[in-house]
Amino acid sequence: MNDIRITSALEQIRNLSVAAGSKVSELPSEGIDFGSILKQAINDVNEKQKVSSDMKAAFQAGDKTMNLAEVMVASQKADVSFKAMTQVRNKLVEAYKDVMNMPM
Repeated sequence: MNDIRITSALEQIRNLSVAAGSKVSELPSEGIDFGSILKQAINDVNEKQKVSSDMKAAFQAGDKTMNLAEVMVASQKADVSFKAMTQVRNKLVEAYKDVMNMPM
């Protein structure tokens, strides 16, 4: 995979992260640690799922402070984040397969 494709993939991850509402710090173009960016994105998705699950449980338990609209929005954010992360994973697997099939 060349540098342009990596940069494009990182930009897509940043855009998805911003769209999902998480905070991604701007990194310099040199010395990017892809593993830490990916780990941060996974942790953000996990956190959204935990918040959504906690809100659903509280709403089902009859907590009067929980608003159905807020619970549904949190649930949708978690769902969209998870689907975006799944697509990123699929692209990474595809890129890995491309690299492994390259002639030596």
